[in-house]
Amino acid sequence: MDFEETEQSIPNQKAYDRRQFIESAGKGLLAATVVGGIAPIASAAAEDVDGAAGNPGPMSAAIKVVGPNQHAASEGERTNYATILPKDKRVGYAIVGIGELTLEAILPGFGSAKNAKVVALVSGDPEKARKVAMQYDVPQKNIYNYQNFDNIKNNPEIDAVYIVLPNSMHEEFVIRAAKAGKHVLCEKPMTTSSKSAERMIDACKKAGKKLMIAYRIQYEPNNKEIKNFTREKKYGQVKVISSNNIQNIGDPKQWRLNKALAGGGSLPDIGLYNINTNRYLLGEEPYMVNASIYTTPNDPRFKEVEESVMFQMFFPSGAIANNTCSYGAHNSKHYRCYADNGGWFGMDPAFDYKGLMPEASHAEGKVENKMNPKIQEKDQFALEMDHFSECVIENKTPYTPGEEGLQDQKIMEAIYESARTNKPVQLERIEKLDAFRGTPPTEG
Repeated sequence: MDFEETEQSIPNQKAYDRRQFIESAGKGLLAATVVGGIAPIASAAAEDVDGAAGNPGPMSAAIKVVGPNQHAASEGERTNYATILPKDKRVGYAIVGIGELTLEAILPGFGSAKNAKVVALVSGDPEKARKVAMQYDVPQKNIYNYQNFDNIKNNPEIDAVYIVLPNSMHEEFVIRAAKAGKHVLCEKPMTTSSKSAERMIDACKKAGKKLMIAYRIQYEPNNKEIKNFTREKKYGQVKVISSNNIQNIGDPKQWRLNKALAGGGSLPDIGLYNINTNRYLLGEEPYMVNASIYTTPNDPRFKEVEESVMFQMFFPSGAIANNTCSYGAHNSKHYRCYADNGGWFGMDPAFDYKGLMPEASHAEGKVENKMNPKIQEKDQFALEMDHFSECVIENKTPYTPGEEGLQDQKIMEAIYESARTNKPVQLERIEKLDAFRGTPPTEG
């Protein structure tokens, strides 16, 4: 999703497609070589869906360390143990794209991961890749570029790839990774259209490889607690959700404001959090959406993509979600669920990598009790990588598979259509809860 590493090389022109982007990112690198001159590696046998060439796992090989608990029971639950796979048994990842998100959150997340390790980098900037590899103890022979990416098929250290590229490039690299015999963890949004998402799912199924979309919110413990409040009707039936994801975006030349690379503006980048979190909390799928779009005239940032989207989602239970996403105002990220038995609950701030703050309020007679029921935070990226790694090791369907990403693509397309036609748009009515999700994450 983040790909700042080559922005300086992007020509200042309106139409800039992903092929030009790849070519400029990898300029000067030979398609048949790996940065640093990787030596030929014996071709690995095709991997089965229940394992990878590097033979990670099994989960039963995890090492558990238990320490004494020095706190009274009243001090709350304490995690006094760690269960971690030995390094040689963890799932090895190649990170595709080393921009802002990768450097800020994904690579540091491996430090907290129990089942995952970084073993390779794919980048269009050889010098940057060399430095990052030194920081994270990645062998120089395991640095690839976008042209020779397919050579990862010959590297048995790589079990999976984590794709962190501009949205329009996801499909190509998911398909190439699957053909190379690797499992795929892909940043959100999954891609730029539902048809593209279907091709990605089909390619991974054909190759017998797992595909997971990196919806980190669904693996984060505080959001999970809010989901429990909703599903268990802690304060009654949730009737209304209010959700806002707003930030003031900067450089007009960045790829997020280029429609050929991003596919859209605030909706696929940050509005996706509103959509997916609503679906996650309720476990339901919307049967109708209603939307409007506003873009400030003559703002140089929004020549190609939308600035703000206001949209409603209508669910079978009767719940309505009112959502706003915008690239044009000061940072504000929060959501709140309003129930019918004297209470509301939510998160403010929400959607960030850390510092999330749950909040709740419940009326008892004349007294309204306000709370911040916070659970100890964990690294969101480590949680999602560990879950995917466990799915690879134990041959499970990821909790957020490609089908979860496809559903969000369909909803976003309906939102754009509603805004264009100025009419509500109907979606397929789905009554099943968690219709597109796989195996829930392991507790603890």
